[in-house]
Formats: sequence, structure tokens, C-alpha cells
Amino acid sequence: MTGIKKVAVLGGGAAGFFAALSAKSHHPQAEVILFEKTTKVLAKVKVSGGGRCNVTNAISDISELCMAYPRGGKQLRNSFHRFDTADTINWFESRGVALKTESDGRVFPVSNDSQTIINCLLDEVQQLGVTIAYQSSVQSMIFQRDQWQINFSTDASPQLFDRVIVATGGSPKLSSFDWLEDLGHLIIRPVPSLFTFNMPEESITNLTGVVVENAKVRILWLGIETSGPLLITHWGMSGPAILKASSFGARELSKFDYQFDIQVNWVSERNTEIIYQELERCVTAYPQKMITNQKAFPLPNRLWVFLLDKCGIPDNKRWSELGKKKARQLAELLANDLYKVSGKTTFKDEFVTCGGVALSHINLKTMSSKSFTGLYFAGEVLDIDAITGGFNFQAAWTTAYIAGQLA
Repeated sequence: MTGIKKVAVLGGGAAGFFAALSAKSHHPQAEVILFEKTTKVLAKVKVSGGGRCNVTNAISDISELCMAYPRGGKQLRNSFHRFDTADTINWFESRGVALKTESDGRVFPVSNDSQTIINCLLDEVQQLGVTIAYQSSVQSMIFQRDQWQINFSTDASPQLFDRVIVATGGSPKLSSFDWLEDLGHLIIRPVPSLFTFNMPEESITNLTGVVVENAKVRILWLGIETSGPLLITHWGMSGPAILKASSFGARELSKFDYQFDIQVNWVSERNTEIIYQELERCVTAYPQKMITNQKAFPLPNRLWVFLLDKCGIPDNKRWSELGKKKARQLAELLANDLYKVSGKTTFKDEFVTCGGVALSHINLKTMSSKSFTGLYFAGEVLDIDAITGGFNFQAAWTTAYIAGQLA
């Protein structure tokens, strides 16, 4: 970075902050200015993880980590070797942020408050001397004489920079990428990812609040199968199993206007014969007990009763009265329950998009543009997105660290 005097970082989110901090810490003599188009920074960090901020995931194996990214995982492999989940944890903990790892691998601040992460980043910016410019929306950029001229949407005068790091985040609007497309970068059309499934025609929505800890969800015609907790809502289904399925199917599902069928396995066992045998065991062990009162599997009571009714089994039926035909039907229902999805619901404040600047236009060793000198990218503005669990933030930390280091 010899001779580089000014670095502009566009975007006041997680990637923008981390890129600015990386640039300033690796190159203390440079003037680093972070531009944010609104009056607030780190807004998405604030609301992420239900206000707790899922900083990263504890997965340490790079191959396993890459599998969490439906788009960008393979391309990020080498990048993760340079800054991985352990590096993220060490970075925050070395700055006084106590972190904890939950049973599913998600990493949160011990405080359970995203403000802890925000304060850490703001303190670091102040300590290193990074300047934050608010209400500075970029209208266009022009490359001339080895420098970048940034033109703003406001009355602010254009400014010249030696290096620019674009970390403007994802957006569901294609028009948000117009200024980057004008520079010649290929933009992959953004579509929502990590959304819940709407089921307006399904009566299971009457079970609002019911959670199954380990369900399997399959989108049949896409060959996508995910597993994990599933939450029944008043509009359909949510929870990690659903969100993961939406992530892997994001682009294809958008093509069909979110009209599709899913298959739910409530007992996390695909072999219907094994399920049938467990039902037969209950017939032998509990012949005089009501099937509604004596569950064959550890499902929530309301769901168990709902499934029995869906299978046509009266609530006054005893196990001894079930019969082999109904037992077979129930086993099939528990393993392959079908539901019609008609639409989606996205998290407005925590939106994640599939799409952005095509990775084929980026040198991923440096996060630099292949078309221009001195232009770098980090975070969700790239065509990189992940399943739920802290992986989207990890991609932001990793790409931002490298962009800031090498800008």
C-alpha cells in the first residue's frame, strides 16, 4: 500500500466496518473514510439473531464450513483459510467481547445483546482513527488517472480516492446495483433467500407456536432436503429447517413464484418400516391406552393429535384398535407428510439476498475487481449467501478482512 493515501469504504454494515478496520490496522498511515448513506450504521447487526447477533458459527473444518453456502462456498475455500471462524472469535474476544457457543454451533456474545458487538466495532473505529461520513449515498464512480472519483447523490462535492472498497450489502432491488453495472460488472439478479413458507390453504397453521426439534424438509422437484427445528406459524412454517431449504432453493423457487409442495418428515426417520414397527410396538405395549394420550414418538401433543386426525384416526381410538392398514397409513404420514406452499415471508430488517456482483468478475485472492485497478468488494454485495447460523456474517468478516488488507 506504499503511496496509497486515501481509502473509501462504501457501506456502514458489518462488512464495511470490518473492511475499514482491516485497511486501517494493516496500513495505519492511510486515511480511511467509511461512507454510510443513512444516519445509522450497523443497523442489520443490531437486529440480527433476534437482537442477539449471531456473530459466526463454531464450525472449524473448512470443507464443512463451505457447505453452508449455497452460493460462494467453493470459491471462498481459500479465503476461509486466511480468516476463518476461529479468527473471528479471536478478533472479538481479544477486544474484550465474551462469546459463547450454543449447542447448534451458533456463536453469540455472552451479553445476548447485539449492542455489545456494535460497541466493539465503534470503539475500534474510534481508536484506529477511521472517519465515518453519514448520509453519503454514492451516485456514481469514475476511474481516472489511477484514482477513483466518487460522486454523491447529495450536494456534497466529488472526492478522489486511491482505493475503494464496496461493501454496500445485499438488496432485493436490482436497481440498487445499477452504478456497479454501469462500471461493467455482471450483476446476478437478486432474489430473496432465508424466507419462511406461507401455507394459506393448510389447516396446520392452527397449531401456531408448535416446534418440532428435528424435522426433515424436502422440496421434491428440487431434490433439496434439510433438517433441524421446524416452527409452525399462523402463516405457515418457519425455523432453521425451513430457512435452510429456502436458502438452497432460493433462485429456483423464485422462478415458480413460490408455488410448490414440500414433504415433511416429523420423526427424522425415512424408513417407514421402522416407523411402522414402532407403532406396532405401541399396540403391544399399550393396547388399552388411547392413541391420542400415548404417543409413539416424542412429538408435541397438539401436532400428534393433528396428524392422527389427518390420518382419519378418531381421538377415542385405542392402540389395540388401530389395525395394520391404519398403522401403515400413519407411518407413511409421519415420514412423508405433504403441504402446499403458496408464497413466502421475508424478514424485512434481516433480509438476505441471493445475487449481487458475479464472482467471475472478482479476483477472490484479493477481493478486487478484475475490470479495474483499486476497486475491491466485501460482504453481501457479492453473489455470496449462506444458510442461517452465523455463516452470512462470517462471509462478511472474511471478505472484508482480505479486502481491507490488500486494498
